[in-house]
Amino acid sequence: MSDADFPILSLIILLPLIGAVIIGFARDAQIAKLIALTVACLELFLALLVVHVFDPSIVDFQLIERYAWIPLINVEYLVGIDGFSVLFLPLSALLTLIAILASWNSIKENPRFHFSLLLALQGVTVGVFTALDMVLFFLFWELTLPPFFFLIGLWGIGSHRRGAAMKYTLFMLTGGVALLLAIIILSANHAVQIGGSIPQDLSFSLPVLLEVPLPDDLQTLVFLLLLFGFAVKAPLVPFHTWLPTAAMEGPSHIVALLTGLKLGVYGILRFTMPLAPIAAIEYSWLLSVFGAATLIYGALIALRQTNLRPLLAYASVSHVGLVMVGIASFNIQGVQGAVFQLLNFVIIASSLMLIGGFIHSRLGSTEAIHLGGIAKVMPRLTCFYFLFALASFGVPGTSGFPAEFLMIIGALTSHAGLGAAALAGAILGAAYMLYFTRRAFFGPVVHTAVSNMHDLQTRELVLLFAPALLILIFGFFPDIILSINKVASEAWLLRFTTYAH
Repeated sequence: MSDADFPILSLIILLPLIGAVIIGFARDAQIAKLIALTVACLELFLALLVVHVFDPSIVDFQLIERYAWIPLINVEYLVGIDGFSVLFLPLSALLTLIAILASWNSIKENPRFHFSLLLALQGVTVGVFTALDMVLFFLFWELTLPPFFFLIGLWGIGSHRRGAAMKYTLFMLTGGVALLLAIIILSANHAVQIGGSIPQDLSFSLPVLLEVPLPDDLQTLVFLLLLFGFAVKAPLVPFHTWLPTAAMEGPSHIVALLTGLKLGVYGILRFTMPLAPIAAIEYSWLLSVFGAATLIYGALIALRQTNLRPLLAYASVSHVGLVMVGIASFNIQGVQGAVFQLLNFVIIASSLMLIGGFIHSRLGSTEAIHLGGIAKVMPRLTCFYFLFALASFGVPGTSGFPAEFLMIIGALTSHAGLGAAALAGAILGAAYMLYFTRRAFFGPVVHTAVSNMHDLQTRELVLLFAPALLILIFGFFPDIILSINKVASEAWLLRFTTYAH
């Protein structure tokens, strides 16, 4: 591992947090919005700079920053990136920028607080992706809760928005307890394994903990605790019920953040499996069952939805299941496809949710019975919707295709039953998207409200253009993504191969 010459990761974490504080002193809403937009643009530029200086041929973490934080128990401020995490920085920055633009004119009450929360959420999200100290990671993980709680509860569009915010928070706090217990066990085990004492020889450093042997009985306990904690956030069935509720009650740009940033699956990939590799291999069947059940259940429930927003929420749940199937394959195709799909969530799932929000803001509903004939009155929105919808079920030429194809190949290579589940999920994914699309976008215009809807405005076109372009670029040139995480994926798999033999 090499230390960073310039603390760019800390800057990316702190910049939006500082921007959130500055907005609190802004004189009016327009200045607050301009500050948020400026900070978000700078954040995106810095994140792209990180990608530029990142060397994908290096296995170890890069741009490491290490400072003493709580010396009494050896907690450090330790951040860094690798091939798994580096691309989440610019894409999460882009998603935050899009969320700011999407809510530019729609937030009437307390806009300064709203845009402060969006920036604060961006800062702690970068912390989640870059933290290499487990306590620091847990801090950033928990700090994502207050922004979502207030953003859903204060600016939601449903009558039960406060209940949805509370439900989300309680689910996340429950998962957080399991994560904290696992972190304490890992740190205490480090002290025991080196023959030291507690608290002098505790360690919360991820690179250190990865090299410390974990007894078999503790492996199982740590694996299950971490899996539960992250499964709630992912979400995996049966811990998924908060997402459809939030999708119905929350503002579309916030639900886009929830569906686009799959921090729970990232946690499973980053922490759960590498820290307990023997248990991960032993319980690979559990990962497969969770993944396949989530994939099929989410798709079947999506197929029965008559409202676009819960349909997209259940579609997101289903795609999380497919990612878990890819991870459980334990081969290079499945892992790289899973990471690719996590990046796709940011540009595909979130964009579809934003389009649902655009429809709701014009019509007051996204129920299929209130729609019909949208393609005739909103051709520009329909074009973007079709691109994102086709990408969501993996049509060639879009970024969804290489991700799903790799995961299906990985699943088929690992186990025929797992491959069959992946193929069934892909078919069902096309079914629920096309079925709803036919009802909502085609046919005659039967409602006066639909005929009076106006097409996308310039600002809305601009914010959808960037993810649409990325979908096509990554679809035709998938190696842009795959070459960056290839070495990290191989090193990740080597850890399990070593323990398997």
